[in-house]
Amino acid sequence: MNNLREIAIRVFRACTELGIRTVAVYSEQDTGQMHRQKADEAYLIGKGLPPVAAYLHIPDIIKVAKDNDVDAIHPGYGFLSERADFAQACTEAGVMFVGPTPETVRKMGDKVEARSLAISAGVPVVPGTDSPISSLQEAQAFAQTYGFPIIFKAAYGGGGRGMRVVREYEELEENYQRAYSEALTAFGNGALFVEKFIEKPRHIEVQILGDKYGNVIHLYERDCSIQRRHQKVVEIAPAFQLDPHLRDRLHADAVNLARQVGYENAGTVEFLVDKHGKHYFIEVNSRLQVEHTVTEEITDVDLVHAQLHVCEGRSLPQLGLKQDKIRVNGCAIQCRVTTEDPARGFQPDTGRIEVFRSGEGMGIRLDSASAFQGAVISPHYDSLLVKVIASGKDLQTAASKMSRALAEFRVRGVKTNIPFLQNVLSNHQFLHSTVDTQFIDENQELFNLKPTQNRAQKLLHYLGHVMVNGPTTPIPVKAKPSSTDPVIPSVTMGEPPVGFRDVLLRDGPEGFAKAVRAHQGLLLMDTTFRDAHQSLLATRVRTHDLKKISPFVSHNFSKLFSLENWGGATFDVAMRFLSECPWKRLQELRALIPNVPFQMLLRGANAVGYTNYPDNAVFKFCEVAKENGMDIFRVFDSLNYLPNMLLGMEAAGAAGGVVEAAISYTGDVSDPMRQKYSLEYYVKLADELVKAGTHILCIKDMAGLLKPEASKLLVSALRERFPDVPIHVHTHDTAGAGVAAMLACAEAGADVVDVAVDSMAGMTSQPSMGAIVACAKGTKLDTGIALEKVFDYSEYWEVTRGLYAPFDCTATMKSGNADVYENEIPGGQYTNLHFQAHSMGLGNKFKEVKKAYTEANKLLGDLIKVTPSSKIVGDLAQFMVQNDLTRAEVEERADELSFPLSVVEFLQGYIGIPHGGFPEPFRSKVLKSLPRIEGRPGASLSPMDFKALEEGLRAAHGDDITPEDVMSAAMYPKVFQEFKEFTSNFGPVDCLSTRLFLDGPKIAEEFEVELERGKTLHIKALALGDLNKAGQREVFFELNGQLRSVLVKDTVAMKEMKFHPKAQKSIKGQVGAPMPGKVLEVKVEVGAKVEKGQPLCVLSAMKMETVVNSPLAGTIKAVHVTADTSLEGDDLILEIEE
Repeated sequence: MNNLREIAIRVFRACTELGIRTVAVYSEQDTGQMHRQKADEAYLIGKGLPPVAAYLHIPDIIKVAKDNDVDAIHPGYGFLSERADFAQACTEAGVMFVGPTPETVRKMGDKVEARSLAISAGVPVVPGTDSPISSLQEAQAFAQTYGFPIIFKAAYGGGGRGMRVVREYEELEENYQRAYSEALTAFGNGALFVEKFIEKPRHIEVQILGDKYGNVIHLYERDCSIQRRHQKVVEIAPAFQLDPHLRDRLHADAVNLARQVGYENAGTVEFLVDKHGKHYFIEVNSRLQVEHTVTEEITDVDLVHAQLHVCEGRSLPQLGLKQDKIRVNGCAIQCRVTTEDPARGFQPDTGRIEVFRSGEGMGIRLDSASAFQGAVISPHYDSLLVKVIASGKDLQTAASKMSRALAEFRVRGVKTNIPFLQNVLSNHQFLHSTVDTQFIDENQELFNLKPTQNRAQKLLHYLGHVMVNGPTTPIPVKAKPSSTDPVIPSVTMGEPPVGFRDVLLRDGPEGFAKAVRAHQGLLLMDTTFRDAHQSLLATRVRTHDLKKISPFVSHNFSKLFSLENWGGATFDVAMRFLSECPWKRLQELRALIPNVPFQMLLRGANAVGYTNYPDNAVFKFCEVAKENGMDIFRVFDSLNYLPNMLLGMEAAGAAGGVVEAAISYTGDVSDPMRQKYSLEYYVKLADELVKAGTHILCIKDMAGLLKPEASKLLVSALRERFPDVPIHVHTHDTAGAGVAAMLACAEAGADVVDVAVDSMAGMTSQPSMGAIVACAKGTKLDTGIALEKVFDYSEYWEVTRGLYAPFDCTATMKSGNADVYENEIPGGQYTNLHFQAHSMGLGNKFKEVKKAYTEANKLLGDLIKVTPSSKIVGDLAQFMVQNDLTRAEVEERADELSFPLSVVEFLQGYIGIPHGGFPEPFRSKVLKSLPRIEGRPGASLSPMDFKALEEGLRAAHGDDITPEDVMSAAMYPKVFQEFKEFTSNFGPVDCLSTRLFLDGPKIAEEFEVELERGKTLHIKALALGDLNKAGQREVFFELNGQLRSVLVKDTVAMKEMKFHPKAQKSIKGQVGAPMPGKVLEVKVEVGAKVEKGQPLCVLSAMKMETVVNSPLAGTIKAVHVTADTSLEGDDLILEIEE
């Protein structure tokens, strides 16, 4: 058998059934091919030759046959199957050639002579050249005579190789060169002939069978019209809705032509049928066809058996094969499952099959060879993976079986065309009418591909990556997640009790505010789901752990004013470090906690970002947040800059949310020596916010500076000034006085105070929920919350907190510190600065960092300090410590120092205007001639084009882009891009437990992962392989009892090994390989000017050539490949400068 893969195995099986011993040949690159194992003997051919060339090396093949007493050679299809010189070499060597005689192969293989024979037999033909052309000029002359379109065809082979349609003169030269090159590569001869191209024909072929005694029969026809790039994708037997008279003419013409040449063995006569029902002879394939299977299924004739018997000298009547005995039974469909990506123009994909599970069952036949787990798909041959054949009583029945079988397939590691095939099989035209060769091109909905989930394999990839390379999220301290999982407290059955959200849904924001004001007792907002872990655990708490405790919160804390669970830093951290969607978190928590209002932190005109956005982006963000379940929007500005706050308030209100305008507190209103931020300042600011229509007034004490006396003064003044407006107070417990301060606020008239559950409270977090509940119990401030439920809630979080040990501030910070009253560092930032100081080896100098923070604040004019203004002060403080600068030195040298960008942009006015104005002359010395922004920074920004943004996202990531995705990209374009790239590679990591997410499994560890209700993966980590030449390690798992493995790049080892660079999608002008393959030709050089769409180079993969065109006009900056360079997908080809 001079072939490989599925056709070799098909022939070997037939031989075995007939008691014939089999011999395989293989190239040096194909030692792992399955056909070797299916044969009785196997021998190497073409030593030192490329893979395809080995199977074209006639002397080696004949030598193997003679040396091993081979009686006959079956050529399969492709390679030498239609080469007369090979058939002749077999005959001369005394080896039977399983096929027609050498003379017949020559006649039929020469398409020009075959045309002449067809004309002699009275078979209509398409206008074309009488002999192969040898120059471009001949092709030009033919086109001038017959007009366009024309088609080039390889004179000595088929299968779509060397076939190119040309529709206009400008395309002629390029397509001639490509067709010639493809034919030469595939068949060893680049000769071409030219025909007039018939528009939108059906492609019908007739299976013939002849013997050595002049007997010829047909085995009916196949419809092969569903093609792309002239290669068949789906084949049907018999042809659907074919006119009976036309069918008879096709059969008769095929048999007459075969008889005229004395045809013996199996062959196929191919025809085009135009829209008027006229048929034209195309060619004879003097071999077995890929799609012979469907003929076998409807006629019950084993064509390979018949080939072998005819070769032995038996006649067709002896084999029981008489025309009147051949009957059609039902319908059969063959789908060629290929390793091609339909979403990228059917580009071939190569690589290792990580998972293979086929569809089987009644009416399904599979012919395959390389389709198994661990198989490596080579770029050297065509992309066929497995042939799936379905049989039924009619087309619809066969299509139904095929659809079911394809749905059962699971192929991971390489892309396949299965989603495309499924669309074809469900297409109404395919099922109920006729199709032509333009079917795929004219039905673009076939490319609306349902994405494969591939969740299990992607999760294994992630776990393997963590096992090889460590956590994907930066780890501040060397601590391991706890091995103890939290116990979820029991929850009563049934619906949760009515809560304040029911009031909000019933009465709207205004009615809600009135109900809060009228409420007897102190209301609490729980920050455990956001600010508490932002302050203590670097915002790293995952949705996975929030969801577990959510039903308990819903059932036992219905009397909470709200649950803060979104906004602030949680939005970008979810994508950036936790690889999860912040919107999905909101949606899932909303479903689990329907009765408690959700509250978020909105940074005014900055939304949830660190920069200004166009006004319509802030409005749209609030609208989408409200639609996804957000209720209360705490709106603040880091400078208390009123124009920024008013925009955020208006956006939240327009979305239908409860507006809670927050006054950011700093200083000390009880200290008569500190008058910049006086009681009068806060009351006046509150006046403006109430006038603007806030539903609730908030005091946001982000550094925990409110002492009990200041609390009493400030809240009393606001309560007196605004008797009907609810007052909500937020603080941090850094100094340890948080509980006292909040109780003082409540006594003075505050309606709501912020707390965190006990095990997540204290230090830089909020005051303890349990302490407040206990202190208020039995008094007029009674919260109505059961203390024993607080204990259960706290126990869950105490154990959960251990899972986040690598991020816990207690790793470096053992207590709070009252020096916060001096340095005024906000709670979350206090933790971060402490981590940073330790990571930089400045742990013993943290006191100096805090002192520098105080000095930096004074340099900048004594700011309100909360994100992003707090970061600006922090950046300047670190700059001062790193450069050993005092405040006086900074002021003196301000015109020569290179300040952090955040400081410069602040002084330019990028985040607004601080109370009291900018510090002078410091500002002028730093900025010199730099531009300054006057007024609200975002006012001058053009509206965001959400439609264009969505279209760009769909082009980059597919059609499953949601309005929430659009908003994520609007807020954080780069972070969202990286998040989408992560999820495309690693899948739904939010299903993993936190310890597995951070640390990965231990070898031999068994665990379960619930993908969704009723779908649970049972996984066991087995082993970690050694480093291979590609810088990868193979990681082995057991998944649901089956062995699975993934290849993971070792990032540390990769740095020490040299690899071809990858094209960065984010860098315009970097051109990457659209598919794996070999470079045939580089058409440009460094310094050359190129236009958009101009050919840059030619790649070849799976015997198909692809021209890589320039994505933009510009100048070639660098070329990273040469002819014969082997490339993987996305390898960098060249760089273009605009």
